[in-house]
Amino acid sequence: MSFTQSELDDLAKRYTEAWNSKVPENVAAFHAPTSGIVINRGEPSAGHEGLTAMAAGFHADVPDLHLSCDGIRGAGTHVVYMWTFTGHHAQTGNSLHVKGWEEWELNDEMKVTSSLGWFDGEEYDRQVSG
Repeated sequence: MSFTQSELDDLAKRYTEAWNSKVPENVAAFHAPTSGIVINRGEPSAGHEGLTAMAAGFHADVPDLHLSCDGIRGAGTHVVYMWTFTGHHAQTGNSLHVKGWEEWELNDEMKVTSSLGWFDGEEYDRQVSG
């Protein structure tokens, strides 16, 4: 199955809004029950509980996190969602401007069944440190 660009644009808009709602469960709701995400080859966050905790962690680290969508592209059920987030680190107060993307596999209901997330961790750490 493949999705139209209009369907993908709508998915990206709603996913971005979920992150900006500051409600971690809203982010997890975009995933199928057995889905998970691995960020920068780290430990997986799996299932609704793990995905909610992952989103909550980002919101705790960057309480004023604002996500914007830089684009979304699909090839069959494989989708790339490109993003930028801005905000201030909770501990240091330093400004953050981080770009990255998520690679998704989607099911027929457009729920994420697996995700790989990527951003430059060294650059993030540099911005946190100031």
